[in-house]
Amino acid sequence: MLDLQRLRALHAVSVHGTVGAAAVALGFTPSAVSQQIAKLERETRTVLLEREGRGVRLTDEAWQLVGTAVELLAIVERAETRLEERRGVPSGRLSVAAFASAARGLLPSVLADLAVRHPALDARLTEVDPHLSVDLVAKGAVDLVVAHDWDIAPLPAPAGVEQARIGEDLCDLLVPEGHRFAGRAAVRRGELGGERWICQPPGRVCHDWLLRTLRGAGHEPDIVHQADENPTLVALVAAGLGVALIPRLGRGPLPPGVVEVPLDPMPVRRLYALWRTGAARRPAITETVRTLRAHWPDVSVQDVPTARAARSG
Repeated sequence: MLDLQRLRALHAVSVHGTVGAAAVALGFTPSAVSQQIAKLERETRTVLLEREGRGVRLTDEAWQLVGTAVELLAIVERAETRLEERRGVPSGRLSVAAFASAARGLLPSVLADLAVRHPALDARLTEVDPHLSVDLVAKGAVDLVVAHDWDIAPLPAPAGVEQARIGEDLCDLLVPEGHRFAGRAAVRRGELGGERWICQPPGRVCHDWLLRTLRGAGHEPDIVHQADENPTLVALVAAGLGVALIPRLGRGPLPPGVVEVPLDPMPVRRLYALWRTGAARRPAITETVRTLRAHWPDVSVQDVPTARAARSG
């Protein structure tokens, strides 16, 4: 008899790529995940993982078991959804993945609200880049994802995944104090040529958006500094090292020496919640989506500001 938890551990390794990452996703230690898979190997008399450099590789037999695990986990999810639906209240564990600025600027208040109103619900957050998180929810590695797209790059929902819009996050041009755009009421995208840009690394949604936007306006961006976190990007702007396009969600107060200038038209990224179709009627899903939408007006700033410098005092 195959053990479901051991299959779940193997499935997590197949999705996340390493035992350590699978352990983080499951809320276990790496040794616990390794033990689960070792027991599964003994039960099936099959080698499932092979060493490959510093990581592991799934054998062909392991991938066959992963296919079985996907089917069984989907059946379990439907059963759990029906039970929770009959109870009529959000309950059980809900794994949530969100990109960095949503994890910082939106999810803390949402999760705190859910914890107070629904004590039987155990919601757990993991920070994941949006281009990875959609695949994770599709594969059953997480229950709910908060992701985003940009106005020129729509977010596709894969088969078996549903989505609901949460809100729109506006994006401003940040420049050092004394820059040629400082004090402007607005800057058009066609004026952005010749700037030294600070942005996230390649492969990130914001990086790809910047390339497509500037190239669409006839400019090849000169990217001089790259960093993962928005606070680091803002600090580089404050040091006078370049300009950046930074969304407002989770950005926080601007430091001295940084000027916020609206673009015309203003860039917009749209936030979505995504979940598997099989869990669509689960009260934990519907209530979390409702709470995300309810909290969005409290954390979003939708008015278009005039250009202003953030100065001390």
